[in-house]
Order: sequence, then structure tokens, then C-alpha cells
Amino acid sequence: MANPPGGPRPTPHAAVPSAATDAERAAGALLLCRAEPDEAARAARLLRRPLVLCPAGEAGPDGEARWSALVPEDKPWLHGGEPVDRVLTGWATALAVGASWPVLALWWDHERAGLVLCSGFRRPVGYEWAGDGTPLGEDEAMRTFVLRLGLDPVLDLQELGPLSREDPESDARARLRGVLAVLARAGLRLPAGLVPGEPADRLRSVAAVVPGNRLLSWSGWRDAVRDEIDAVEHGALGPWLRGPGARLLAGAQCAVGLPLLAYGLRRRDHGWCCAGTLLVAHGLSALAYDRMRAARGWGRG
Repeated sequence: MANPPGGPRPTPHAAVPSAATDAERAAGALLLCRAEPDEAARAARLLRRPLVLCPAGEAGPDGEARWSALVPEDKPWLHGGEPVDRVLTGWATALAVGASWPVLALWWDHERAGLVLCSGFRRPVGYEWAGDGTPLGEDEAMRTFVLRLGLDPVLDLQELGPLSREDPESDARARLRGVLAVLARAGLRLPAGLVPGEPADRLRSVAAVVPGNRLLSWSGWRDAVRDEIDAVEHGALGPWLRGPGARLLAGAQCAVGLPLLAYGLRRRDHGWCCAGTLLVAHGLSALAYDRMRAARGWGRG
């Protein structure tokens, strides 16, 4: 039955503000890599996420910045069922594995803010604050933070100390800016406007106009494999995979493997034959790999 004039009327379905809407206005994230942009780009493409990469540090002798900032193009923490801190921890961990440089993830939402430092295969170390700046971490995390980033264990730790103590005049986002002030002594220079606490959309707009920025996107498995090989070669194992060090190691394996193989054949000892064959095969394959990569002009020079 229709409602009488002046009576209650059915109200159309209206969008009700939700927690996701609040988070969209408040949440944001930055990934800081202590690496040149080219090195950071090789690793970041493997995340298969659209990211904007910006130089974010003092230039070295070759003119390249020694820090890089990565700004997410999308906001998966709103749709994937995971909070922003967990998403960023996963990204930072994936970036740091196999790299020779650390990755620092800064994140914030309408209730908290924090940081996560990842370095190689070591366990990530994190610290967070409530929205009003109340510390929610342990002092030991700050000490680990200083050591893994190669900061001054005395002066920089003293500067970070107040960030882990109560301060009614400093909220969570001010604490993150305090962390960046300490990292500035290590050469970090964020482009103007890339400030912790800004919404993700604002950060993305700023990153899009930073000089020297580049958009990183997924370009298929073939390029991904190539990027992964490049990332490994520029990591801690790189000198033993390409270049003079790799050739020296491969030659040594062949030099040791050939006599072992000959000794095993003379003695008809399958164990020595197997050991010699493996060493020779590994050495020859390493030499072939180095030659192939050099011929194609990929990776290390």
C-alpha cells in the first residue's frame, strides 16, 4: 500500500560512510630504499604492483641518488582484507630479500602510524605509535633500526630515543617526521610534498610531478625474470655470479674438479667421479652463463 500524503516515505538507499572511507582519506604509505633508482627499480618491478619511483637522496660521485622512494599507485589495503601495515611489511620483505641494501616502510592510517625495516633474510624490525603519539614498541627496536641502517650508534640513537618516549605534544605522524629528520643525516632527501601523514592520493599526485620519477608496472614474466636476474646480480651474490670474481671461482672449480674426476676414473671410485663431475659441470656452466650474459649486454658490466 502506498504511503499517505505527509506520512513516512521510503528513503532511497544512501551510501553510509564506512571505515574504509575513513581509511581512504587517512591511510598512506612510503617505501624508502637505500639504493640508487636503477637498483630499486629492478627489485620493485617484481612486486607486480604499480609504483612511482622517485630519487630521494644526495647524489653520489656518479650523479645518482643514494636513496629511492616508492609511492603506491593503488591502495590494496582497502580491498585485500589486510591493514596497511601488513601490506607494507610484505612489500618491504619482498624488496629486501636478495638485495644488498635495506628497505624502510613507513605507513599510517586514522588510528596508528609506524615503520618496518627489512634487510636481507633477517627478521623485519618494526615500531609503531598510536594516533596521539603514544609509543607501542620496544626500545630495542630502535637500536636494531640504527645498526641495520648503518647510522651512528651514539648520536643517531640519541636523536631517536625521544621518539620512543611519551610526548603529549607529538602525534604519530610527527614521530615519523622525526625519523626522517634523523635519516637526513644519512643522505635521505625526500622530494617536497612526500610527507608522512598525507593521504595516499595526495602522495601519488606529488610523486607524479617529481623530476626524475618513473612509473613501475608489471610488464610480463619475460621481463620479470630478466629483472629478477639483474636484481640478484646486483645484490650480495652478484660478484660471484658475473664478472672477474665469478670467472675466478668457476676456473677454480674446474681446476679442482678435473684432477678429482681423473683420480676417480683411475680408481673406479664412483664417489670421486661424481664429485669431480659436479665441480667441472658447475664451473663450465658458470663460465657459459657469464659469457652469455656479457654477449647479450644484460646486468653487470
